[in-house]
Amino acid sequence: MLPKIKFTRENIGFAAIFIFYLVVGIVCFIFLPIANYPPHVGIIGIFSLLAAYGFFKKKVWTLWLVVILFFIATTFSVAMLYYSSGIDIVLNISMTMYLILTWIFTIYTVTKRKIFEM
Repeated sequence: MLPKIKFTRENIGFAAIFIFYLVVGIVCFIFLPIANYPPHVGIIGIFSLLAAYGFFKKKVWTLWLVVILFFIATTFSVAMLYYSSGIDIVLNISMTMYLILTWIFTIYTVTKRKIFEM
């Protein structure tokens, strides 16, 4: 028999963050060979998968990893937007969405950090 999961606003929010970091990690590893193996894409992929694992298991170190990813993702997204502005519209839209979602989920994680102290 499966245990009943109580769906609260916090559980849904953390599930969305888990899915976001899981998808980002997988996408980074998919695009790693296509982009000729840049190390920063691999680092973002590894950290994103670790963050997804931390959210799934509610580990204490997840908050720090999300803050580190915030700075890495912001730097990466702004640099990509600066150097590819006007050239590739799909890349610009995806980098803008990645930047916005990273900021939103980082702010949400920092404000709800008490869930990691259990």
